[in-house]
Amino acid sequence: MTPPDLNTQPNPRPKRIVTGHDREGRSIVIFNDHGAETKILHKAGGLKLTELWETHETPAQLTGQEDQARQVQMIEPDVGGSVFRLIEYPPDAIRLKKMDSKAHFASMGVDTSLDPHKAHPGMHKTQTIDYAVIVKGEIYAVLDREEVLLKTGDCLVQRGTHHAWSNRSEESCTICFVLISALAP
Repeated sequence: MTPPDLNTQPNPRPKRIVTGHDREGRSIVIFNDHGAETKILHKAGGLKLTELWETHETPAQLTGQEDQARQVQMIEPDVGGSVFRLIEYPPDAIRLKKMDSKAHFASMGVDTSLDPHKAHPGMHKTQTIDYAVIVKGEIYAVLDREEVLLKTGDCLVQRGTHHAWSNRSEESCTICFVLISALAP
């Protein structure tokens, strides 16, 4: 039986396909779904977060058939691990009115008290290397001394720097992230 096309449902999210091995070591699909339930992060001004996969060590384990979509929302992966996620950013005109950045970052395990200055209320720093691909929309990557506009298809490698995401458009922006635990600079 062919599984239903998950992308035809209302408010579609990308389908998540996770491969693995059967008992004979042959490749199979172990998950064909959307990943963990999308969470709306109200303290972050309404960000929509979908966790797709997580690893806890490097090298990563390629065995088992448990769902490794992260259930506990933390920005950083475990030391030596990685996180694969989608985040939808509402426009700043909406998001910043609702955002409680101190409470949001504290609830996600990030200490923002050491940030030297705040070019944006969402400024934070993680001990990770982040690969970001803009899936839909446009957004500014805000750094301490400059910012850059990223549009659909653009990619950013964020290397443990203070940064924030500022959506100055009127449409939401979706970013696909892979965060990998890293050594502090």
